[in-house]
Amino acid sequence: MTINKSRLESFSDGVISVSLTLMLYQIQLPAEFNWTGVRAEAPHFFGYVLSFIYVGIYWNNHHHLFQMVRGINGKVMWANLNLLFWLTMIPITTTWTGKSEFSEIPTALYAFVLFMCAVSYWILQRVIMASERQGSMLAGAIGKDRKGRVSLVVYALAIVVSFFSSIVATLILIAMAAFWFLPDSRIESYLQGQGGRDS
Repeated sequence: MTINKSRLESFSDGVISVSLTLMLYQIQLPAEFNWTGVRAEAPHFFGYVLSFIYVGIYWNNHHHLFQMVRGINGKVMWANLNLLFWLTMIPITTTWTGKSEFSEIPTALYAFVLFMCAVSYWILQRVIMASERQGSMLAGAIGKDRKGRVSLVVYALAIVVSFFSSIVATLILIAMAAFWFLPDSRIESYLQGQGGRDS
């Protein structure tokens, strides 16, 4: 039995919007009215910008992903909730990492949350393809999903590297954000080839 996907998409949009809002509330105005005050808050603001980009990437790709989906079932809904759970962890780890000025353990936890977001998105894709079985448009679009598999390895590497150099780990996370910044071209190309689909 398949269920209309519109409520899941609306709920997901709402949760993602709240996550972005929570991150914004964590930003503090500089205590001093000079460049020293600005520099003191710079790690918080940088963490906010990076996390905003990450959440935006997931929102964008989530939207494209569900354009490929005909209908959903309970397994897809739970897999989607799992993804939303880890996305809501981003504001917490962003705040802790920013306050610590990207120290080793907070950066490792931040990288771990991003790793779990990537794992959860990968699981969601697999559950959707399993639910639709033969004829799944998503399966036709992403194929063996080398991009997704490579990403999981790189995020895991960032966690390990965090304990040796939080700067290098942060650079890895920035590179991954750039890697996924544009909507998944595989899905966009497939949709264009199919003449596009309505949400």
